[in-house]
Formats: sequence, C-alpha cells, structure tokens
Amino acid sequence: MYPLWLWYILILTVAVQAIGFDLDNPESIKTSLKPITASLLTHYTGNHPGDNPGNLPPPYYWWEAGALFTTLLNYHHLTHDTTYLPLTIQALTWQSGPSGSFMPANQTRTEGNDDQSFWAFGAMSAAEQNLPDPAPELNVPGWLGMAQAVFNTQAERWDTGTCGGGLRWQIFPFNEGWMYKNTISNGGFFQLAARLARFTGNGTYAEWAERVWEWTEETVGFVTPEFRVWDGAGVESECRSWDRIEWSYNSGVFLLGAAVMFNLTESPTWRARTEGLLNTSSSIFFQDDNVMYERACEPVNTCEVDQRSFKGYLARWMAATTQMAPFTADQIMPKIRASAKAAAETCTGGESNVTCGLKWTERKWDGMDDVGVQMAALEVMQSTLIGMVEPPVTRDTGGMSQGNPGGGEPGQEKQPVPEGLRREITHGDRAGAGLLTVLVSLVVMGSTGWLVYE
Repeated sequence: MYPLWLWYILILTVAVQAIGFDLDNPESIKTSLKPITASLLTHYTGNHPGDNPGNLPPPYYWWEAGALFTTLLNYHHLTHDTTYLPLTIQALTWQSGPSGSFMPANQTRTEGNDDQSFWAFGAMSAAEQNLPDPAPELNVPGWLGMAQAVFNTQAERWDTGTCGGGLRWQIFPFNEGWMYKNTISNGGFFQLAARLARFTGNGTYAEWAERVWEWTEETVGFVTPEFRVWDGAGVESECRSWDRIEWSYNSGVFLLGAAVMFNLTESPTWRARTEGLLNTSSSIFFQDDNVMYERACEPVNTCEVDQRSFKGYLARWMAATTQMAPFTADQIMPKIRASAKAAAETCTGGESNVTCGLKWTERKWDGMDDVGVQMAALEVMQSTLIGMVEPPVTRDTGGMSQGNPGGGEPGQEKQPVPEGLRREITHGDRAGAGLLTVLVSLVVMGSTGWLVYE
C-alpha cells in the first residue's frame, strides 16, 4: 500500500508527462501545444451569440484580446496548425474599425495608445507572416494598411507640448492616465515604426523610430544608460519624476524594435542598443537557472490581471529578436528553452490537466486559470520553434499585403501625412495573391457559422 503523498507525486508526474513537451522533438512540442491552446480559448467569448468577435469577458481588457490574437497568429506560423486561423482573422478584421486603425466604436472612448498598439502588432505580424489580406467584401484595409493606419494616428498624437515629445498613455483627455506618458505606449510606437520601416523600405518610418528612441533615452530617460527601462512619468514633472518599476514587456518591446533597426541598418549603434537591452533584461527577468519571472510582482504575489501576461510578450519578442539579430540567439535560446520547460511543468491544472501556472520558477500549477497566464506559457513554449521558420517577410522578399500609407481614422483633425509616407507600396509580382485571398475568404466565410454556434 503506497502512502497518500506518493500517490500525489505519481499523479502529478503522469500529468506532466501527458503534455509530452520534449524540447528536442519539434513534433512533440507541436502536439503538446494543442491542448494548451485549446484550454486558452475556453476563455474566449467573442464567438458567442450576442458578443463581438475579438472580445474577452471581464476581468480582461480589450488590449489583452489583441495580444491573444497575435499569440494565435504566432501559433499558426510556428506550428502550421490552421485550427484557429479563421477565428483570428475574424477578430482582427472586426476590431480593426472602419479605417483599419483599431479604433472600433465599442472601444474608442476608452482605449489608450498602448491598447491600440497591441492590436496593431497583430496586423503587422499578419503582414510579416504573409497571410493573405482580408477579403474585399469585408471592406477593411490590408494587414499592412492597418498597421500604417495605427502608425499615422499615433504620429499625429506625438505631443511636443509636454516633456519635449512622446505619446501620452491615453488618447483622450477625459480618461484617467492622460497626464502620464508611459513607456509601453512609446515603445509600441517605436517597434511598429521599426517594423514598418523594414517591411516597406520607407525611410520615414525609420526616422520616426530614431526619434522615439532618442526621446525615450535622451530626453526623458525612460531607458537609462544601463538599459534599464522605467515605466513612465507624469507630464507635470516634464517626465522627470520617473516611476522606476520595471516590467518585462517594457524591456521586450524596445528589444525587438532595436533588433529590427539593426536588421534594417546593420548599424553598430543599434547592435549596441540591442545587446544592452538583452543583457539587462537577462539579468533582471531571469533567475540563475535561466527561468523567466516577473520580478516586480511574482515574488510578493501582487501580479494583477494585466501583469500576469507580461512574460509572454518578452518571450515572444526575444524569440523574434533572434531572427532580426542572429548574434543574440546563443544568449536568448537557452533562456527560452529553460523557461519553456519550466512553464510546461506548471501546465497540470484544470479538468484536462493542461491549465498552466503563473510562477514558472516553481514548476507546478498554482491553482490559477487565467488568460494571461495561459497565453504566456503558450508563447514561451511555442517560441522554442522559432528556428524552424523563416524570418518575417518584407516587400522585397515576397510580402504581399496591400498598404495604405495615408490611412487613419476618418473624421479626426488630421495633420498632413508626411510626404515620405504617401507613396503606395507595390510589388513587382503579386502572382497568386488573388487566389490566396479567395481561399482565405472562403475559409473565413465557411467557418462563420461554426464560430457563432460553437
């Protein structure tokens, strides 16, 4: 007769083994990701009657839904599993709004610049992964056009009246946070500008990326000379009274942006910035065993809903950095692999024994059942496959998404679009693009009924 404690250990061991997460076997990784992803999608209500596609229920905010669909795009890209692609396309197109700038009527009055950026990352990723653009009958821009529309609306909000520039956290002055300029809003704008510069080859985007970096580092000091990344500051202090809390996603958003700029320019300056951000992030957000943790809240058990997802974005952007700046791979991948293994060991909860825990460092399920927690675990686990896929495409390497350099929100007081962004993005050879669009359109339309009744 075995003692009760031994049975408990055996049950946990079987549950962990049931995931089948073998770091050295890509097919094992892909197989293990399926139930993790399915468990994540049990929280999604946007395909329920009466709800809007792209929405998550309370307590989750709209921006985290945008992050979720970028995670699902990456899942498709890294595993080639198309199960959730129709749902993802439906959510992105629905929430893109009439001009594609991700300011839909159900969110516009409350969304911030950072919220908008997390949806723009989904559109930008779709363009870089060369997904066919949404069907014409949906009457929305292409993926590239959506990313450009967000860029244009944010460029118009660049506020030189306080702090010498920068984006405020909030878009409208009646929202709490209007008096704060936060790092993630400006980091999102920076990364989006860098990725647009690389995709289109248009130097105006690169100039904006340089401008945002210089403002963040030199003007307000949100990025320090040691590459620590503060959260932001209030405009009352001209952004000099910093909130020195360090979140993993703030470092991550700048890390990938810097790596993209290095990829674009091969500049030693951008290499040094990439290395600096990576070295500092590695020392702050990883323990000695290379397992990632959210240092500001995990040790003291204060992680709130948003913060539970932050590690996933650092993992996502670190993995992408290895493709933009290959010299980083030897430093990044051991951390991704160790963190993925630890995360997988927490995925033993719930009725199906695949619900993941918050604290990967503890390597056991902690009783949580949360979108951000599950999404972060999925993101770090699937990031182990990054070496098996091609880098993001550009216009010159076959990127087919249709651009709209002058796109933006209709009806707003608009500054002229910079002349350098007015030219349309074209391709010498779009052979097959129309067929691909039709095929994806059929998938989306054919799956709509399933999405509603599932």
